[in-house]
Amino acid sequence: MKGNIVVGQSGGPTAVINSSVAGVYAAAKKLGVKKIYGMVHGIEGFLDDKMIDLSEYLDDETGIELLKRTPSAFLGSCRFKMPKIEGHEDVYEKVFEIMEKHDIECLFYAGGNDSMDTVKMLSDYAAAHNKPQRFMGVPKTIDNDLPVTDHCPGYGSAAKYIATSLKEIIRDNSSFGAKKPTICIVEIMGRNAGWLTAAAALAKGDDCEGCDAIYLPEKVFDIDKFVADVKELAEKKSSVVIAVSEGVHVADGRYVCEIGREVAVDAFGHKQMSGTAVMLAEKIAAETGLKTRAIEFSTLQRAATHLASLTDINEAFQVGHDAVMAAEEGKTGMMITLDRNGEDPYQCGTSAYDIHAIANVERKVPDEWITADGKGLTEGYEKYARPLIMGELQPLFVNGTPRHLVRK
Repeated sequence: MKGNIVVGQSGGPTAVINSSVAGVYAAAKKLGVKKIYGMVHGIEGFLDDKMIDLSEYLDDETGIELLKRTPSAFLGSCRFKMPKIEGHEDVYEKVFEIMEKHDIECLFYAGGNDSMDTVKMLSDYAAAHNKPQRFMGVPKTIDNDLPVTDHCPGYGSAAKYIATSLKEIIRDNSSFGAKKPTICIVEIMGRNAGWLTAAAALAKGDDCEGCDAIYLPEKVFDIDKFVADVKELAEKKSSVVIAVSEGVHVADGRYVCEIGREVAVDAFGHKQMSGTAVMLAEKIAAETGLKTRAIEFSTLQRAATHLASLTDINEAFQVGHDAVMAAEEGKTGMMITLDRNGEDPYQCGTSAYDIHAIANVERKVPDEWITADGKGLTEGYEKYARPLIMGELQPLFVNGTPRHLVRK
């Protein structure tokens, strides 16, 4: 690459998305790229020509190491949907005008399904109009729902947080041993794919009995059966802890959280999910008189860099790094995938894959990894997920709290 590059972040942040930016920066510096820009608030900010020079923050090893330990999106994220090309050519021309203005020959975009669609459309426009600029996707999503790749950077750290927090909740909920059972319902992110909620299965071990039930959106949710199951558990145990995906839905397709109320919709047409645990806890309390508690992890599960998986951090760095190396080879319109090639010990490499097979495709938890009763996960899932949560990276503590890299 003889010109400059730019990297952006989009969609919901993860605990390791900044590690991918560090990977892009490290690879580009190694190749001698002149300027490495960062979009401020993704493609939306880029269209307003808002960028920073990353060398101002990452010009030494300390900056990169601090960035790896910083949660959320250091560059700023967005949920901006690029319009369809036809009839909106002016928007796409604006992207190329800005790239030409700053001598940017390659754009790297870290994100999930919708972000990969942005990469696809920009690369398609470039191909159709004989433009030389290249576009590469860097996978990111705690939802773990991108196809082709074995898993997504961000998922391992969110899974580690979920499993750890559930172990702590299980201990807390069982501490009193009251005669009247306490039912704790924990709501975990996941609209249509239950990968995050599945991570609740990783709480089980020789020091923890694990969750009493785990409900994923891949299976239809029967509220009456759920109440009956809780009653049965309460007859046997004084402490019941249940993990439920925010996106569980009943037979007619309605999400449990939208029953009896309206829910907001975002720029991509996605319903804003929240309130599933509260609704179910209230239902249990009303019908059984049992003591209930609802806990919603919400953004905590994607922001906990202090508990990030070292495997996840390293792989997030690697996909950023390898996206640059692929672009150096002249590749465009592709996303870097993680390819598992060893189990004992766990090993994972990368490849560059056609973005057209990835954008707008949602991968769900395989049926064979969900137990026959629809209330748990099999050993197959644990074998898949356990390596992704391994290892830790100690935060850099200052005055008792972790130090973060903050954009000026």
